[in-house]
Amino acid sequence: MSGAGFILAINMMVAALLAAAFLMVAVYDKKNDAARWMAFGFALAMSNFGLEFAIASLGTSRPAVVASFAAFLAAMAVFNAGVARKYEVAVPWRLMAVVFVVSIAACYLIQDMPRNSFSRMLLYQLPYFLMQAVGVGIVWSAKSRRPLDNLFMAVMSASALQFLSKAFLFQAFGGSGATAQEYLNTNYALFSQSMGTVFAMAIALLMLVILVRDIFADVTAKSETDALSGLLNRGGFERHAEAALRDAARRGLPVALVISDLDHFKAINDTFGHAAGDRVIEAFAGFLRSATSGHQIAGRIGGEEFAIVLPGTNLSGARLFAEGARGAFAALPIEGLPDGRRFTASFGVAELCGGEGISDLMRRADEALYDAKRSGRDCVRISAHARRDLLAAAG
Repeated sequence: MSGAGFILAINMMVAALLAAAFLMVAVYDKKNDAARWMAFGFALAMSNFGLEFAIASLGTSRPAVVASFAAFLAAMAVFNAGVARKYEVAVPWRLMAVVFVVSIAACYLIQDMPRNSFSRMLLYQLPYFLMQAVGVGIVWSAKSRRPLDNLFMAVMSASALQFLSKAFLFQAFGGSGATAQEYLNTNYALFSQSMGTVFAMAIALLMLVILVRDIFADVTAKSETDALSGLLNRGGFERHAEAALRDAARRGLPVALVISDLDHFKAINDTFGHAAGDRVIEAFAGFLRSATSGHQIAGRIGGEEFAIVLPGTNLSGARLFAEGARGAFAALPIEGLPDGRRFTASFGVAELCGGEGISDLMRRADEALYDAKRSGRDCVRISAHARRDLLAAAG
């Protein structure tokens, strides 16, 4: 077996392994449509390598050459569909269908051109470039990209360009042979197949890393999310709050914390039942989600206790936030409960002081919350530390 033939056989095995790898991701994460499409794409690529090997071993026939070409182009289109699913972009089926149909017709017609013609090689490789460019466009149009996604897009772009470069490389390496049987014995075939393997593996492995990254992120998010409220649980809240405090300290910004507790929550459960109590928690959590912005952090840190970190907000601003939240929630009707019945919450507010961590800040806000409860509930209180500072400033 020639060196190029050996690489071709390796390509087929690599495609099988990558198809299996993406299938395993799809089996683990049953909602991952992207992985299923990509597994199917590499399965199609296997048929292309098998056809190429058969053509080189048994002889050239126009239908076999066109079928091999179509299999690889279809594999690229299916992989693009998976990329679109991953980045939540509409799959450009119409564009890919046009590229596919026109390319198949062109592939059929160029078989009459001289085998070592530069134009023939360029026309043969151009559809691969176009289909891969469609994939690059899909990633480019994604709503958000992280550094790894940008690297994936760059590798796809380089891969697209390598298809165009083959028209020049095959001349530099002395052509692709007078017949399909001679093709596998040429230096061009060895280089072309090797280069294709490198790019295909780089693209596939990067996408596998991206998919696994997203799975880990989803698992982490679920482990940090309170099931009933949909907010962060205590562990998740403290981890995100600590990160927010570090970022604020680095940027020299104030940070405030608001802790709230639903008033007379046991009486709600005793009077209306635990299902009604759950609805009150859900309603308050939904209100907090709508009242907070993207950089603010809200969590359910106890049964009916909630906390909100407000980066870039001082004590006065946090107190205004808490007063607004108190008044708005008190006027909020709860679905499934009596129309005239309203529920209230008490709030404690503290601003981060130098040298404090999240535990210190939470302790002071919690003390302010208990002060609000002792004052009759349905009110806002600031930490005693802050009151002393205000009195000292006034004196």
